[in-house]
Amino acid sequence: MTCAERTGFTGFRDYENIEGVSQPVLPLARTAVDRAAEHRTDEAWLAAAWSHPDSRVLVVSEGKALVMDTGDGGDKRAELVLVPSFEAPDGGERYFLGVDAEGVAYFALSVEKLPGRMDDPARPAGLREVALLLNDLDSGLMVHAVALENWHRMHRFCARCGLATEVAVAGHVRRCAACGAEHYPRTDPAVIMLVVDDQDRCLLGNHALWPQGRFSTLAGFVEPGESLEQAVRREVVEESGVVVGEVAYAGSQPHPFPSSLMLGFMARALTTGIQVDGEEMSEARWFSREELREAVMSGEVVPPTEMSIARRLVELWYGEPLPRP
Repeated sequence: MTCAERTGFTGFRDYENIEGVSQPVLPLARTAVDRAAEHRTDEAWLAAAWSHPDSRVLVVSEGKALVMDTGDGGDKRAELVLVPSFEAPDGGERYFLGVDAEGVAYFALSVEKLPGRMDDPARPAGLREVALLLNDLDSGLMVHAVALENWHRMHRFCARCGLATEVAVAGHVRRCAACGAEHYPRTDPAVIMLVVDDQDRCLLGNHALWPQGRFSTLAGFVEPGESLEQAVRREVVEESGVVVGEVAYAGSQPHPFPSSLMLGFMARALTTGIQVDGEEMSEARWFSREELREAVMSGEVVPPTEMSIARRLVELWYGEPLPRP
């Protein structure tokens, strides 16, 4: 089934069997761990798992964890530093992340400062830096841990009564001892969309805060009482002045910077006239495939990063991986 058949669009290429483009798992959506939510309220099980010699702990602090660089040359890789609980720092907040296929349990430990020595080859790194270098297991663990750690750091006090809250349900709830309110980790849905017109051109924009030449798909947060499709149409017209009709879901991935879920869409333009607001979006342009290729190769356009769902959407339309300058 072609993209056109899947979405009702015309002019899209068949991307189903293109090597390197065919339905890859998005980088931040990879995982090799069952979150095993049934264990989160079982204190005896959690205590036994924490003290088990095979269990592993990922220490995080302000969105970063320790990694070891591996590989060489063009095959640069990284792996998380995972330690048994008896080597983990004292104190901090503990979050249960899940269990892998071999039954190994994984935890995150949130601390004020990452441990380390001057002669230690491990280095602190954030997801933006190493997400593409990690394997599926490490990527899934770090995305989960960083998202939880950020939420806990930002929600120390009860939104109902204002008093301090404490960690509960293995890190997936904060509970207020004063009023009994329970608060759950926040995820903000955001739509991100590649708009294509009847000439099979794609619409890319330069955000006002970005360097000149950096272009990506349009995006924005879903507002209260709004469907995803309504959010796509509203954001596109607000940012570019282009009116969108058909909208088709294309995929999603978590985006813990700090707490978003990016929901990707392909959208069909009903109009092509561009009028940016000049505040959020400084420029927007239509690109044919040849125009985008030439602009990327010349350095005139810097495309979305390979970690982003925006890159995935553009490459679905482009028909193959984008060229590298």
